[in-house]
Amino acid sequence: MVNRGRAGAILRTKGPSFVADVAVNFVLPVLIYSYAAPRLGDVQALLASSVPPILWSIAEFIRHRRLDALSLLVLAGIVLSLLAFFGGGGPRMLQLREKLVTGVIGIAFLLSAAVGRPLIYELARAGMARSGSAEAERMHGLRTDRRFRRSMTIMTVVWGFGLILDVAIGAALVFSLTIKEYMIVNPIEGYAVLGGLSLWTFWYSRRSKIRNEALRAAEAQQSQDVPCNSE
Repeated sequence: MVNRGRAGAILRTKGPSFVADVAVNFVLPVLIYSYAAPRLGDVQALLASSVPPILWSIAEFIRHRRLDALSLLVLAGIVLSLLAFFGGGGPRMLQLREKLVTGVIGIAFLLSAAVGRPLIYELARAGMARSGSAEAERMHGLRTDRRFRRSMTIMTVVWGFGLILDVAIGAALVFSLTIKEYMIVNPIEGYAVLGGLSLWTFWYSRRSKIRNEALRAAEAQQSQDVPCNSE
């Protein structure tokens, strides 16, 4: 009953935002392209269909108005989307350039792990700070913990390679489907990849938290037992 009530609360709070996100980033682009393609051609129709997602991203960035790792990542996505929007070229290349935005973000994840500043940690802490969660302070206190940083690094690497895999799948779909079929299939594939990464992250973070806390407790107990044994 508790889980059902919690699921209902999540649906009430996150449901409208998810529906709006799907409408702006999936339904509207397909409708705009279907209407505009016979009149303007594929390239102009694709450019027109890109307007709602770009405006949505800009509006979301302005609404939150906080300069942290999450905002910078969103801003980078907006800039890259605008570059893809104005870059010109054929319809396939336009669709591929939009997908490469995900690839650049995936590379950013891998680079952050390589330099010891895993993006998963920065994004998680930024999200918790937005909601005023006390967990953000706990995470900040663990920032120098070796096991905690290892878990954050592993999650960041998995996300980096997962996003690059998403690009590879998208690139294959661009050249094997029609433009309209790709517009329908690509968001579904993207949501599936992100959903899979999110579920894995939830499972792995819980597992790592339990394991690391147990190891820290065992080490603390061992350090307390050493003086007693020496006596």
